[in-house]
Amino acid sequence: MDDGTFTTISLADDSADRGPAALYPKQEDELFIMNCDIDGDLENQAEMEEKTRLINQVLELQHTLEDLSARVDAVKEENLKLKSENQVLGQYIENLMSASSVFQTTDTKSKRK
Repeated sequence: MDDGTFTTISLADDSADRGPAALYPKQEDELFIMNCDIDGDLENQAEMEEKTRLINQVLELQHTLEDLSARVDAVKEENLKLKSENQVLGQYIENLMSASSVFQTTDTKSKRK
C-alpha cells in the first residue's frame, strides 16, 4: 500500500536475527530498491519533460511578444507618417479655400445695416 510514507530497509546481512523482516528474502529487497530507482527516474524524466515543455512555451511567448512589439512599432511609424500627411493636406486645403472666392467669408451683418 502506498500511503506516502517511506519504509527503511536495512541492506546489512543480518540473516541470523532478521525477525519480522525475514518475510522478504534479500533478492526481493534489492528488487524493491531497483523499482524505486526506476520510479524516481520516471518522475525525473516526467519533471524534465515538463520543464522542457514550459521552457519551449516561454520561448514561444517571447517570440510572440517580440513580433507584437515590432508590429506596434511599425504601426506607430505608420501613424506618424499619416499624421504628417494629414497636416500637409490640411494646410493645402486651407490654402485652396482661402484662395477661392467660393469659400470667402462674407460680412452679411455689415451689409444689412
